[in-house]
Amino acid sequence: DESQPRLPQQPISPLKNFFAGGFGGVCLVFAGHPLDTIKVRLQTQPKPKPGESLIYAGTIDCFKKTLAKEGVKGLYKGMAAPIIGVTPMFAVCFFGFGLGKKLQQKTPDDILTYPQLFAAGMLSGVFTTAIMAPGERIKCLLQIQASTGEVKYAGPMDCVKQLYRDSGIRGIYKGTALTLMRDVPASGMYFMSYEWLKNLLTPAGRSHNELSIPSVLFAGGMAGIFNWAVAIPPDVLKSRFQTAPEGKYPNGFRDVLRELIREEGVGSLYKGFTAVMLRAFPANAACFLGFELAMKFLNWLAPNL
Repeated sequence: DESQPRLPQQPISPLKNFFAGGFGGVCLVFAGHPLDTIKVRLQTQPKPKPGESLIYAGTIDCFKKTLAKEGVKGLYKGMAAPIIGVTPMFAVCFFGFGLGKKLQQKTPDDILTYPQLFAAGMLSGVFTTAIMAPGERIKCLLQIQASTGEVKYAGPMDCVKQLYRDSGIRGIYKGTALTLMRDVPASGMYFMSYEWLKNLLTPAGRSHNELSIPSVLFAGGMAGIFNWAVAIPPDVLKSRFQTAPEGKYPNGFRDVLRELIREEGVGSLYKGFTAVMLRAFPANAACFLGFELAMKFLNWLAPNL
């Protein structure tokens, strides 16, 4: 019976997803960068010599010491690279998700199942890795030189030049397999859990688009946590592998995994867990809120695009 008014779904527009995702990315960096700096410093701090203690006792200690030594600026160290990198990356990530959804729809009104949403999220993970892997490698190398004090690279571009000069395109893409292992399943989780929580929080008979701001913040923050719960173990391996000297791990991540478990046990795969979770919630809440607001604006601006 067609006489009943049914809420038409706004057709999925990968292009709008692209711009709204980019805006979400900027929101994410502002909310999350301080804790990212702390995460990398905790994950890469050297093992103490016998009788000495670790440089940082934990998340709060690292936060205090960084503030005391370098001020607020220290927490936002290296933020230009993520802003330049994250904006296109989130744009591509949300574009990939939009494309993945669109490809699985037979008609614009098809409602996708959760496994389909997971698959669309995984596609976005493949898209982002192509852009992400070099950016991540450069970010790790610059963040770690700030904390070890020896300056090898003048900045992001200099870092790219030196890596390319020393080992070609492979030097820039070192750790890509690990980035894929981290981002493909994690992106599936990320988008699927966000859509699932949005459905959960939407009262019966209402549309998603009417979700309150706190609901969007909660769904986005939780999606970030689900995403990282899947992503942390490969992330720890990746940080180790990408900052390792040439030739230390001839068989790639299998060697890193073996060494970590042998030296520090399985728990070490969840290193930096508190810092990541503390950051994941506000950063991704900010990201999805930015995304949803930008989406509303774009749908208002160009309803038929």
